[in-house]
Amino acid sequence: MKILQINKYHYIKGGSDRVYFNTGDLLSARGHDVKYFSTLHSLNINNSDSEFFVPAVENRNAGFIQKALNTRNYLYDKDVKRNLDRLIDIFRPDIAHLHLFYGGLSASVLKSLREKGIPVVHTVHDYRMLCPANSFLDSENKICERCRNRYYFQCTLRRCMDDNLFYSAMLSFEAYMRKYKINPLNYIDHFIFVSRFARDKHIEFNSRYESKSSHLYNFTGFTTDKIIDGSGKTFLYYGRLSKEKGLGTLLDAAARLKIDLTIAGTGPLQNLVIDYSSRNKNIRFVGFKSGNELIELITNTSFIIVPSEWYENNPMTVIEAYALGKPVIGSRIGGIPEIVRDSETGFLFEPGNSDDLIQIIARASGIQNGDYLKMAENARKFASEFFSPEIHYNKLISIYHSLAGR
Repeated sequence: MKILQINKYHYIKGGSDRVYFNTGDLLSARGHDVKYFSTLHSLNINNSDSEFFVPAVENRNAGFIQKALNTRNYLYDKDVKRNLDRLIDIFRPDIAHLHLFYGGLSASVLKSLREKGIPVVHTVHDYRMLCPANSFLDSENKICERCRNRYYFQCTLRRCMDDNLFYSAMLSFEAYMRKYKINPLNYIDHFIFVSRFARDKHIEFNSRYESKSSHLYNFTGFTTDKIIDGSGKTFLYYGRLSKEKGLGTLLDAAARLKIDLTIAGTGPLQNLVIDYSSRNKNIRFVGFKSGNELIELITNTSFIIVPSEWYENNPMTVIEAYALGKPVIGSRIGGIPEIVRDSETGFLFEPGNSDDLIQIIARASGIQNGDYLKMAENARKFASEFFSPEIHYNKLISIYHSLAGR
């Protein structure tokens, strides 16, 4: 089968990008012909399909006039459609699998695929189709659903995107474009939701999602045959360093409790992490890690902490930790409680509550070695049952075949 993988980043910026690459590798390893479509960036992983990639729309450091000019391409990029049309004509895929595309490749992707008659699967990594700012968070980092019933102007009024009026207005406009011009429900054949929470939330907002969707957890190729003793009671956070991930809550708790915490990753809050690590010897910042370096970090820690404060979907952090036999301390929000079973595969705490997190970390630190090893084994068994490449492939290829046969 010929499969076209589409994502707005062709490098690892977050968990959704790892899913994009993991999916392509999974399909290629099983004999499918896979090609990629994305944007150009200096961090891109080398790929023979990059001749079709398009320049990314960069607004962060642009002046007002350039931002205004970029807005048109942000909403609908003709170059994206032109290049994607060329790739489709040459490759002639049986299926197109979308990951992140809004805010980078634009809705022109949907127009191209529809005109070319390509069946479309979309793995839904965030809430962009419901919330203009995609995370259900307002400018104060509080859960917000004021755009329910398509009142997208609320994003502008509350400056939900970085407390910035221009960006927030652009996202509101994009949302109205989805509503009235290129509605993804009319252009996408099947939605894959990576958590039951996310699927239920979309159906709650629009019942049409129910008949066009399924639930399928992410997967990982990480594996281990040995559970390492966690009696050292060390803790690790890795991933994007951003406010919705609960970094402020975690750093406050770590500084007060003086736990041995390692933080790995990059993002907007990197300077805050560096500041805390410089003032607290128990907090260590190691920058971005991947591959064997990341596996070693995970393997040599006792607990992974996932302190998210947004409606987290299906964090790759939890999936990879479980596969390596590491229990997780996670916040009780979004899809996290689906996969972190309190006192069985880890512990749950109230999101944004550093006092509650401190109590849970203290509890984890005091766990006896035998109980820890049992929890670690439970985590590994959970990964084997729900996050294995084999299970994911069988369900995914079944979805592909059901659409390609139409």
